[in-house]
Amino acid sequence: MSVEEPLRSALSELAGVGNLLVASDFDGTLSKIVKHPADAGPHPGALEALTALSGLPAMTVALVSGREVASLRAVSHARPPIRLIGSHGAETEDGVIGSVDTDLLNLIIDTLDEIAARSPGATVEPKPAGVALHVRNASAADATAALSRARKLSRSWDAKVTEGKAVLEFSVLHTDKGEAVSLLRGECGADAVLFLGDDVTDETVFARLCGVDVGVKVGEGDTRAGFRVLDQGDAVAVLEFLLAQRR
Repeated sequence: MSVEEPLRSALSELAGVGNLLVASDFDGTLSKIVKHPADAGPHPGALEALTALSGLPAMTVALVSGREVASLRAVSHARPPIRLIGSHGAETEDGVIGSVDTDLLNLIIDTLDEIAARSPGATVEPKPAGVALHVRNASAADATAALSRARKLSRSWDAKVTEGKAVLEFSVLHTDKGEAVSLLRGECGADAVLFLGDDVTDETVFARLCGVDVGVKVGEGDTRAGFRVLDQGDAVAVLEFLLAQRR
């Protein structure tokens, strides 16, 4: 895999800034999408590149995922100093950010369980501050029916609704990946950011990038990112190129 112009030029400029934040989604970006989330794993070279980057001076590296932190840690195999942010920004390794309305969360989980029971292949993934309804393994008809019913019922919930690829997520904390990356940028004093993502949930980050920041969309679909690469192998090549330039 190789990085083509003009992305090479943008990454070369990015490599020259003072404090740099490198953040990335995981599933679909640095890992292939799989039928069963627990079976995911980093694309060859991804973990090595992230680890090497995190060891450089004036560098912060983070994975920002819709997964809960425990799940993200298990499948990514990432360890400190790589930072982990889960549940679309609602959870860090220190725990959930803010207070959770557990009564509402339990109501949503119970409702989605009932919906999934009517749609073979649909599954419910509870998280510390939310819950996801996955329909990737359901038939087209069952997936459409499950998502439609969940959307309709969610109108009465004080929850943030996030559309993803074959997934509908509900959070009882109103945050997103864009806000999470912005907070991390401020915390680590980053002069610029590289962010890689593949899903619609990553667009909240791309929308906040500015200046010499670099946003890289992995795969197809509309995007606010300035650059696009084909697949996970290309995403790893981006990290490896930045690593070489930064060194």
